[in-house]
Amino acid sequence: NSVLMPYFNRFLAYYYNNALDWGEGVVVNTKQGYPTNIQVWDVERGKAGAMMQFPWQTDTFVGTKSWGYISDEVYKQPQQIVHDLIDIVSKNGNLLLNIAPKADGTIPEAQKDILLSIGKWLKVNGEAIYGTHCWKKYGEGKTQSAKGNSDATPYVASDIRFTTKDNSFYAISLGWSEQDIVIKSLTPEVMNDAEILEVSMLGTNEKIQWMKTDEGLRVSFPSQKPCEFAYVFKISFNKMIGQNLKSEAINEVLKHGEN
Repeated sequence: NSVLMPYFNRFLAYYYNNALDWGEGVVVNTKQGYPTNIQVWDVERGKAGAMMQFPWQTDTFVGTKSWGYISDEVYKQPQQIVHDLIDIVSKNGNLLLNIAPKADGTIPEAQKDILLSIGKWLKVNGEAIYGTHCWKKYGEGKTQSAKGNSDATPYVASDIRFTTKDNSFYAISLGWSEQDIVIKSLTPEVMNDAEILEVSMLGTNEKIQWMKTDEGLRVSFPSQKPCEFAYVFKISFNKMIGQNLKSEAINEVLKHGEN
């Protein structure tokens, strides 16, 4: 790396300087060597442990053994990939998901099934992912994310990730519960004078019961699951919680530091 860095420095300077003449916003993704405000930090087959001040990226594969096609690949379950996607987005990140076609260009059925399952989840819940940004904290819950690339994390309903868009707040529960859960981050102090207009779950028209408490917002799950995993509570406010959620998110990271 030390041998290549001078050349990479010249490439970076050339690319960014010319972008000014082009009038284009450009970015370089790389794994190390620069502050996160200069590059998009890339984590290969891993994730950030905390919300990051600047956008970052995970690059990973639908399998666990190789980046290219092999006949004995061990594939991840769609639930694991969707959970990773949610966790990454809540931390101001992006997911680059790799697949491996065969030599003739065809995509193996196992990989197709994974992609279709992810697409099925997004068809119901994409509103909580597309066009959203992080809140002032990425989520809550006691379950620690698995460190290994091939390991799925046994999340429960109280493990929740947050995204926001306009006046909508999305609390994504990574497990299912027959009992009410409390979104502890939404205390009366945090919501302040913001008024809740509606609480719903994406993918169902069933009425969601909710109640403000001193411990947080208590919500009920519907009687039927609207999807196979990761369930999105949409809390609609009459205004954003905070004047500038993005600025609050950055300030929170600056206060606590990046992992």
